[in-house]
Amino acid sequence: MSAAFPVVAVYADESCLGNGKAGDTPGGGGGLLEWRHPKSGEILRWDYWFAEPDTTNNRMALRSVIEAFRGLSRKGHTFSVVFTSDSKYIVDGMTSWVPGWMSRGWTRKTGPIENLQLWQEAVESLGPHEREWRWVRGHNGHPQNEYANHLATRAAAEQTQSGGLVPSEFDAWIAAQRAKGTVKTALEPFPDPAAVRPAPPFPRVPAGR
Repeated sequence: MSAAFPVVAVYADESCLGNGKAGDTPGGGGGLLEWRHPKSGEILRWDYWFAEPDTTNNRMALRSVIEAFRGLSRKGHTFSVVFTSDSKYIVDGMTSWVPGWMSRGWTRKTGPIENLQLWQEAVESLGPHEREWRWVRGHNGHPQNEYANHLATRAAAEQTQSGGLVPSEFDAWIAAQRAKGTVKTALEPFPDPAAVRPAPPFPRVPAGR
């Protein structure tokens, strides 16, 4: 099954300063969206970022999904979204855990679901869009992932919000990183629509749950 709709690539990351330590732990998240213009073939890009004053990495990872898909839904079109993250919490959750939770009415056998409300918001935010979830190793020189990390850590430190999708600063950032030699690997190619493998629909939540 290949992409049925125009493809959008999302690269998302999250940051939490002092995650797991006592006291306030400010965090942030950010993402880069790429879309290929159907006529010119040009790759067009948008950014988003957000922050919370006291949070966790997992909460920020979930919000990265919510913010990306809500931003896309505001465009008024349906997309096939290739969502790439270095968070196994997100990739494993969306591909393995959530279908089981939903089939049992948003419950799990081993106790309460961590961040249940955010998981439910994340699933709701997916809307009509197709989605494929891909994992990438973080802090490994992947240009788009490193840029998402830049957006997330800056948002966490400065506690700033983009307020939705905004024109990307990726080109200027990657040029500066190339000049400094900090990112040397090639950009991740834009996904081939024929190679996109959308995840199956989630199960319906049993009535009365």
